[in-house]
Amino acid sequence: MAPTAAQRSPTACAATAAVLLLLLTSCLAVAATDATTTTVATGGGTRRVLVANGLGLTPQMGWNSWNHFQGNINETIIRRTADALVATGLAKAGYTYVNLDDYWADSQRNNKGYMVANPKTFPSGIKALADYVHSKGLKLGLYSSAGTRTCSKQMPGSLGHEDTDAKTFASWGVDYLKYDNCNRDGTPETVRFPRMARALTNSGRSIFYSLCEWGNMDVAKWGGSYGNSWRTTGDITDTWTR
Repeated sequence: MAPTAAQRSPTACAATAAVLLLLLTSCLAVAATDATTTTVATGGGTRRVLVANGLGLTPQMGWNSWNHFQGNINETIIRRTADALVATGLAKAGYTYVNLDDYWADSQRNNKGYMVANPKTFPSGIKALADYVHSKGLKLGLYSSAGTRTCSKQMPGSLGHEDTDAKTFASWGVDYLKYDNCNRDGTPETVRFPRMARALTNSGRSIFYSLCEWGNMDVAKWGGSYGNSWRTTGDITDTWTR
């Protein structure tokens, strides 16, 4: 994922984006069906559940900010999108995730080493935003990368900070993590992505874990042991070439 020059006005498009872009974009990937740790009863018997967090029983449904807004996101857009999901009936149909992509965080960690929301675009903070989204009966998702920086290079990645970031996200009430694969250090995906899986498991909150590692290293063979979904390709858009 990389930012492009073509960007639309964020204030003019929020409600339209919620209606038109509700297909899961960028890294809302293939739902996992090969779980490893626990089982739950269903109407037709039992089904294995990924990483014992009870999530991913069906494919995730919701909205992601990247394809339409890219870096032009702010808390007003996210609140209006949540409102639109409810008002249009899409939330009732199962589109419950409201997911922030790249650019939500400040460019640097604070003096204690924690990621913080961009104070200009998310002045109320992520906890307040999560509370608002939850008040609508929806769930909030965030984005990070298994690298030193995210794909935009405008916010820190979580490589080497997995435990701290997972606990921070949990404390804010985050429900979903899209974990990208940019600015990595040469460590293979089969090492970096399981680290965040373990951190999320130990965070004290059930957080849907989406492995956005672009389908590398035969992820279908191991992704189900660590994530609730995994990505199969690079970015896709509404064009024939991608």
